Amino acid sequence: MKKIVTTIVALIFRSSSHATEPPNEFNLLSRLIGTWEGDKGMDIAPAQKKTGLPTGAAASNPYFEKIVISDGPSVTNASDQNLVSVSYHQQVFRKSDSQMFHDQVGYFILNRKNNTIIDSFCIPRGVCATAEGRLKDNNSFSAYTRPFAENSFMRKNGKTHEFYIDMNLNPDGTLTYSQRTILTIYGKKFVHVDTGTLRRKAGM
Repeated sequence: MKKIVTTIVALIFRSSSHATEPPNEFNLLSRLIGTWEGDKGMDIAPAQKKTGLPTGAAASNPYFEKIVISDGPSVTNASDQNLVSVSYHQQVFRKSDSQMFHDQVGYFILNRKNNTIIDSFCIPRGVCATAEGRLKDNNSFSAYTRPFAENSFMRKNGKTHEFYIDMNLNPDGTLTYSQRTILTIYGKKFVHVDTGTLRRKAGM
């Protein structure tokens, strides 16, 4: 009887996989978990009305930010695709006035079978996306998407066409990213660029 109970307990724990287990050289997600902060962000975005710049012109906005990354659930798709994940919440603040101008929640999702990675996220503009790519190595990944889920206002006034992201864990302990969003806004195409460098908060 004791042997049966031990076997059942072992099976329960084996079926509950998270990003933090099992450890392997490709499990980048487990090493992302923590609170990250940075003040070297740069946002190149289309200028809005009443900014003093021509509407739609490139406007540079230095920013500071915080990204909280937590262990997430594991799922199985169609009985075959086994995924592990971490959830994240990113908040971005302009240096000029300390006002938050970007808030993003999502998941980084890893398919360990073929080392593909997914960045699935939403922002409170009625816009969501799922970018998919591959691990470059055990410290970095790139992902890309073309279709976006957008509300009717955004489809008419600010349609998003493509999104690219590169993220790296560096030897000096920093987390860096670069992303490009190609959109049509104010009647013309624009390449919106964001770059950031963050460090894990001490004690996290």
